[in-house]
Amino acid sequence: MPAAPSERRLSTAEERRETVLRTALGAFAARGYYGTTTGEVAKSAGISQAYVYRLFPDKEALFLAVVEHCFARIRESLADGVAGAKGSTPEAVLDAMGEAYARLIAEESTLLLVQMHAQCAAISEPAVREVVQRGYARTVEYVRGVSGGSEEQVQEFFAKGMLCHLVMAVDADYVDAPWAKTLAKGIRH
Repeated sequence: MPAAPSERRLSTAEERRETVLRTALGAFAARGYYGTTTGEVAKSAGISQAYVYRLFPDKEALFLAVVEHCFARIRESLADGVAGAKGSTPEAVLDAMGEAYARLIAEESTLLLVQMHAQCAAISEPAVREVVQRGYARTVEYVRGVSGGSEEQVQEFFAKGMLCHLVMAVDADYVDAPWAKTLAKGIRH
């Protein structure tokens, strides 16, 4: 019996959507909301720009989906931190979540870059602002709920996270100057 010819498997719309999201994540991380085109994303994903528009009505919808994806990955990472916490006190849980988040952005730097670009775009793009607000609202409430931390502890958790972003963005760990040492002291990433 002769061997059956190899069948070409076509990807589903959901698989293509995931491919486009992963590709767009890298593109938006590298060039931001304003510097990225759907044409570039389509080419990198190996599909037509028209197909990108079948999956996402416009560049804004694509960017919003990428930002939501980032918040989902952050939430997963924080949950991993909670699962690995060495205690149940707010301090132990917050510390474990901080460690997990630091690992996440060190391993997946595109998430950090998209967060920073989204925060910048949120200043002038109302739809981006709404997605960022919703993402932070869910994340703050999650952190508050699982940690049992006080308002001050939760605020400090997020403040250190933002400082971690700055330290990474300017490579403060690698700058031998008093200002850099001050900013980087005690920051994990």
